[in-house]
Amino acid sequence: MTVPLVVVLHRPRDLVNIASVIRIMKNFALRDLRLVAPAEYDAYRVEGIAHKTGDVLKRVVVFDALDQALADCHHVVGFTARQRSAKRNAQRPSEAAGEVLAVSEATLVALVFGPEDKGLTNDELDRCHRIVTIPTSADYASLNLAQAVAVMAYELFLARGTPPLKSPRRAAEPATQEQLERLFADAHQALEAIDFFKTRNPEPVMRTVREILHRTPLDARDVELARAMCIEAAKRVRREG
Repeated sequence: MTVPLVVVLHRPRDLVNIASVIRIMKNFALRDLRLVAPAEYDAYRVEGIAHKTGDVLKRVVVFDALDQALADCHHVVGFTARQRSAKRNAQRPSEAAGEVLAVSEATLVALVFGPEDKGLTNDELDRCHRIVTIPTSADYASLNLAQAVAVMAYELFLARGTPPLKSPRRAAEPATQEQLERLFADAHQALEAIDFFKTRNPEPVMRTVREILHRTPLDARDVELARAMCIEAAKRVRREG
């Protein structure tokens, strides 16, 4: 039985790593892989490295940008080797696995891994509802991309052995990543309209707004109402300004 999750590799540099990830996904019953701007990708060569993984390989989708790969996802989990933001609490894979499976019962979850040399940037981690860090030795903290995927895939596989927590029933569909990004854009415009950024730096303010909204699962109706309020507030200020 496969798990309803998508693995997203953002700007992977090594074809062998991609093949290794596909093999790992087959090992642990994950089937959907999305590649964002890979340095190289050749399905024929990958199949030669990752034997007997054709069912996973044929479902690989390549995207030009991370936002495109996440547009239909409802919950995004980002992986990083180190804590990059003091305000974000990272989980270990074992801590996150059960919660991720519970969320995936009713929503599409993306597991996002950054490029081998740099990992995910702060801006890319901003798109994530939760962050996972794999503890390693301080003497040599860096994990190979495929190794990082393997650790999380293994924890998810183990977590499926016990009944996961049930997600609460929702009257409306959870908001997609695309809908959330539109809300953040409208909130930014509304704050600009009231001169909120006149004495404040927009970047940290909007990062905090994202973090606040990511703490509570929003459904599509929540997002549309919040967007409408932001849009109307901005219009009112412009009319009276």
